[in-house]
Amino acid sequence: MTGPLNTLLHARRANRTVVVLLLLATAAGAGLAVLSKQWCRLNGWEGADQHIHMCYSDFAQLFGTRGLADKLFPFYTGLPAEQAMEYPALLAVIAGVAAMMVPGVGFSAERQLAYFDLNSAGAFLCWAVIVVAVAYAARNRSRDALMVALAPGIILTGTLNWDLWAVMLATLGMLAFSRNKVVLAGLLLGLGTAAKLYPLFLFGAILVLCWRTGRMVHFWKALAAAVAAWLAVNVPFMLTAFDEWSRFYTFSSEREISFSSVWLAFTWTGLDGKGFSLVSNGLFALACLGIAYLALSAERRPRMAQLAFLIVAAFLLLNKVYSPQFVMWLIPLYVLARPHRVEFAVWQAIEVFHWAAVWLMSAKIVSGGAYGAGSPLIEILYGTGIAAHMAAVVYLGVKIIGDIRRPSRDLVRADGSDDPLAGPLEDLPDKFVLGARARRSAGT
Repeated sequence: MTGPLNTLLHARRANRTVVVLLLLATAAGAGLAVLSKQWCRLNGWEGADQHIHMCYSDFAQLFGTRGLADKLFPFYTGLPAEQAMEYPALLAVIAGVAAMMVPGVGFSAERQLAYFDLNSAGAFLCWAVIVVAVAYAARNRSRDALMVALAPGIILTGTLNWDLWAVMLATLGMLAFSRNKVVLAGLLLGLGTAAKLYPLFLFGAILVLCWRTGRMVHFWKALAAAVAAWLAVNVPFMLTAFDEWSRFYTFSSEREISFSSVWLAFTWTGLDGKGFSLVSNGLFALACLGIAYLALSAERRPRMAQLAFLIVAAFLLLNKVYSPQFVMWLIPLYVLARPHRVEFAVWQAIEVFHWAAVWLMSAKIVSGGAYGAGSPLIEILYGTGIAAHMAAVVYLGVKIIGDIRRPSRDLVRADGSDDPLAGPLEDLPDKFVLGARARRSAGT
């Protein structure tokens, strides 16, 4: 094993050997992911036990509650509003197509397990694609993709929901941009936005980098392609099942604050879900303005992955919900932005603690207080987990900001390269920079 491991730990450009070894590492991670859900696979997803054993999955839960077991395709179920599929269109399609592939009709433990396993296989395939995409996007640091292949945050949450599909599309979109395929990048990011909202935020990074280089044409091309891809997925449902299609957007706006949100500390304000949405969105907009100022005033143009991480992290930290699987949104971005192995390991250890605390708290809630009754330990662990994993993300963001302000500390640029993800913007001179010092540096 020392030979292949040594090859991976020191790999530069991705080649066939590196890719094969990375896929084997991903397969090992997928095996651990299966083991983490094995109790539920053997005993089913019922009551508080699935939370106590930390193997809950939306795959299994929604199979019996959203009409999927009866092969009612999402958005055309005719079910009550509370049973509508509260997901963006592309994820709903993936969930519906997977249900159609399970033999038989009606709910049973066997069909629920088959549905879980089928969606897990799809998630593992997405994971493998993400790992390979990161290896190629990292250019001379393909070894960094090993962190994605063995990330505890993906091992534990990859089969919790369909998020890996969005992460895959977002990562492929960045890879396409790095290869000067601007329209393809836009199409992929548009499809990612049709699956989850966060790939849309990557356009913030593209916008400020195109603005700074004076090449806004690339931004508009990518955005136009993204809009076309998003409309292609969504318009058919908007025209034929608008109420159920729009459930995701109304639900997101109206839902109350939930697991691991910073706003749990502000329930005393009496704000409802819409009120917290207004505050959260407003603060996120301010954070984006701050990131844009940082990008436009930095002495050296920041890298795309650095800005993407900061934008997505700001959204998660300020959002009404910070579900455990959202850590997967950040993992590829961190690896491409600041591939520091020790720092990554500490962050992931904190996320494991947070993940465990969430399920202990969930078990207590679902059991009506019977689990852990008479002791405040679970609440203490849960609160500590929230504070710790948010502090970790803030710390990573601060370190990335430090790399932007002091480019000499940037691990990715240590080999003299500009930005592996910059694509058509790589090595271009700056045309617009804020601040006298930065303007002098740009030679304007």
